[in-house]
Amino acid sequence: MNRTHLSLYYLATYLPIAGLALLLVPDFATKLLLSNRTYDDIFTRLAGALLLALGVLIIQIVRHRVEALYPTTVVVRLGLLVVLAVLFIRSADPFFLVIFVVVGIGVLLTGTGIYLDRRSSASQR
Repeated sequence: MNRTHLSLYYLATYLPIAGLALLLVPDFATKLLLSNRTYDDIFTRLAGALLLALGVLIIQIVRHRVEALYPTTVVVRLGLLVVLAVLFIRSADPFFLVIFVVVGIGVLLTGTGIYLDRRSSASQR
């Protein structure tokens, strides 16, 4: 699962960075992510703390090569993509579209890695 492992570095990079940005400088972070609204900084900071916590978990999954959880990272992010799409439709805030693209890239990277790694291991048998 080397390709899948490498793809998770993307996730392990953007989660803590986005988490710290939303936690420490929420107004700057939302503007950087093209938001057209001003959000209450309490919930923005909470979202940042949650992203930071998820980032730590992903870093540990990558560090310890917990391959059994690699597909779970895709399934969870697919659910998140649905939520982000609904939030974008309801709010018309580009913030959710930017996050959708960032998460979507990661899903494509990890999904492709899983597919290629499984195909490679099946052909070696």
